[in-house]
Amino acid sequence: MPIEFTHVPGKTHPADPTAPFFYDFVETATKLSLIEDIGFQKIVVDDPAGLLTNMDIAARALHRTSSLEVVLTHWAGVIEPTVAARQLAALDAKSGGRLSLRMLSEPLNDDDAETRPVGHTVVWQRVDEYLVLLKRLWSNDRPFDHEGAFYSVSGGYVPRKGPRSAGLSIRMGGRSGMALRVAGRHADVFQLTPGSLDEIRQLMERARNAAAEHGRAGKLRFALPVRIRSEDNASCQKAVEITGPPAQVALSLLPYAALGIEEFMMVGVDRPGDISAAGREVIALLRNSLTRREADVPQPGAFAPRVIREARAG
Repeated sequence: MPIEFTHVPGKTHPADPTAPFFYDFVETATKLSLIEDIGFQKIVVDDPAGLLTNMDIAARALHRTSSLEVVLTHWAGVIEPTVAARQLAALDAKSGGRLSLRMLSEPLNDDDAETRPVGHTVVWQRVDEYLVLLKRLWSNDRPFDHEGAFYSVSGGYVPRKGPRSAGLSIRMGGRSGMALRVAGRHADVFQLTPGSLDEIRQLMERARNAAAEHGRAGKLRFALPVRIRSEDNASCQKAVEITGPPAQVALSLLPYAALGIEEFMMVGVDRPGDISAAGREVIALLRNSLTRREADVPQPGAFAPRVIREARAG
């Protein structure tokens, strides 16, 4: 089972603990090299300054790395889909296909509120239409017109496509029925929310069922955020927050991998020493443990139930 690791930056600037990870890009460039070399495959860009800043940071991060996938946090409604499609396709092309989108929902602005009721369902309907347009702009071979509930496009076309004509990989999450329906239609990676093994298993099943309605059940991959805390802060531990020495952390993740989770989004490893330890010890130990356990399994399907039983017994 191939496992990937994604670095989720926090706020760790030594001069200002509230400053974001990308505050000083000279310093960040050194961390990016370390993150790439130590075993992470992806890094999330989610700056509090918003989408346009995220796009700028993503461009610089892609330029400074050679294999790291940059996961760009993105919202519908900030810029028009035709503009976003062109800019994202250009970034993806320049990086050789190393850009992906992490789509979040957010409330509609005041202008939207004047013409339609604002609510959870409406927000996700806009995300749905936005993604439909992005995918169409990334794949069409001639201009098209579109008139929808949220967007109007005339002669929509992106002349310079990215290396993947079908578009960028889309990451989404959520627990509501509407969020799951939109994710089931569009997401390549479903980002889970922390919880117990049973809660996560149930959410995975709901997401698969939503994807199955669009013939995509087998195309959905799952990513789980995991916050790594030092043993000193163990008293503040919350759901799926892991503490302890590297071997213990790696073993704690095995039951989640057994559920079918193929990606761990690691939070709380921002200092160079923590990044090195996570890559050299946690990532390597988890991969080695998975390889050994799969080699010991006598028949397909025995790995997941056995590991989960062991975790519950422990």
